[in-house]
Amino acid sequence: MPPRWLYDDLGSALFESICQLPWYRITRSERALIEAHGADVFDALDGPLEIVELGGGNGEKLDLLLDAAARRHRDVSVRLIDISQAALDAARARLEARANPPRVHLTRGPYEASLASLAGAAGSRLMLFLGSNIGNFDPPEARALLRGLAQAAGGGGAVLLGVDLVKPDADLLLAYDDPLQVTAAFNRNLLTRMNRDLGANFPLDAFAHRAVWSRHASRVEMRLVATAASDVTIPAAGVSARFEPGDFIWTESSYKYTPGRIEALAAKVGLDIGRQWIDPAAGFALSLLLPRGR
Repeated sequence: MPPRWLYDDLGSALFESICQLPWYRITRSERALIEAHGADVFDALDGPLEIVELGGGNGEKLDLLLDAAARRHRDVSVRLIDISQAALDAARARLEARANPPRVHLTRGPYEASLASLAGAAGSRLMLFLGSNIGNFDPPEARALLRGLAQAAGGGGAVLLGVDLVKPDADLLLAYDDPLQVTAAFNRNLLTRMNRDLGANFPLDAFAHRAVWSRHASRVEMRLVATAASDVTIPAAGVSARFEPGDFIWTESSYKYTPGRIEALAAKVGLDIGRQWIDPAAGFALSLLLPRGR
């Protein structure tokens, strides 16, 4: 299913909670890399910049980058793109609380349409796609999205990409099936949303969260597995389905990369890795991607 449907207001709040879990290290690792190397990002870019962040949640990592921009005496404006109004409002409130708040423009909507509106516009941009959100897209979609980011960045801009790396199976599964069951609530909230927004009748207690690591595809698959037989209708979608125990809805993919695969993905859309910082303990990479030839 398109991952954006997971992020209504409750889904966004649950995901913010996931980011605080000790077993989900992406957010803490990426934050530490930005704190350590954020100023290096701005050293690689010239002139006035608009920073554009897609799906940035509460704006915490963008706030750290603005600290780095201030240390380099860079004048920047900010554009936030997200499907969740609650996330946009939280990020704007954080940024407006800064001592010298930047100019902030909010765009609510899907990534693809928002990027298309930026392509070809004047100016250079630092496009932020952090939190390993690229992992939620199948390879053809990931290439298309990264190409859109590159086009929106412009010839003098860059893409800052955060990507979770392949790591031991047990670590991956624990991150997506935590003992506190916060990820399970996040996943099952999709059924709540279909019941509310589409008039469906999913029995929430008849579906269990399960995370599966597919090594050959290099992805974690989040599933909602039927634990009992049920007949489900989704009136607004014109869908009826019979679920038997063991049947499942594949709700989300989370692809994991190697440094070599990041480089190959970037090359396919005309980008080179200008700088790359890796947290080997957490298995996470932050890459500054520049237009080829820069």
